Amino acid sequence: MTLQLFGHPFSSYTMKALIALYENETPFDFRVLGPDQPENTAELARRWPVARFPLLVDGERTVFETSAIIEYLAAFHPGQVPLIPADAKAAVPVRMLDRVFDSHVMSPVQTIVFDARRPADVRDPYGVSQAHAALDTVYGWLDRALAGRLWAAGDAFTLADAAAAPSLFYADWVHPIGDDRATLKAYRARLLARPSFARCVDDARPYRPFFPLGAPDRD
Repeated sequence: MTLQLFGHPFSSYTMKALIALYENETPFDFRVLGPDQPENTAELARRWPVARFPLLVDGERTVFETSAIIEYLAAFHPGQVPLIPADAKAAVPVRMLDRVFDSHVMSPVQTIVFDARRPADVRDPYGVSQAHAALDTVYGWLDRALAGRLWAAGDAFTLADAAAAPSLFYADWVHPIGDDRATLKAYRARLLARPSFARCVDDARPYRPFFPLGAPDRD
């Protein structure tokens, strides 16, 4: 039975899962969530009442949370690109950086974006300023940590890069990476050029007008 992925093309975490599928040319059906596909939304909620996405279905098995989805694919649907190193020691920094990009890059981005969607009288300027400060801090750390590396954890494209691509893509929209972070800017550019992520970016272009802060005319 063909894998099914429930998600939305403009969603950062859906992109992360799509990257893993595209990297290994894994066959799957993309169950896009939206007002024109109510049956997909209903099936998502039936399988996972929290109704957060992406969600992977493999027969009767349901897997949610993006990193877990990629771990599942690596274990049960492996391909030519091993996104999780087989060596346990080598896998530690990959998993660590995966969490850095999700928790310390994407989470502040979501704080800023979600605040922009609130009514003006319930916005949280203090929380937004803290999120911008957090991004500036992690940009500095990443710029140093990535020095001399092709990809996040070394020479191989891994789970960490699948997390980094959409995180840094949107982060630079809400808190631009300065020219003083040349290593980080170059890494983001390499991610944008990676065919698996370039496909995600292109497929999401029609949805850019919905970005609450206004999508920049680039990328």
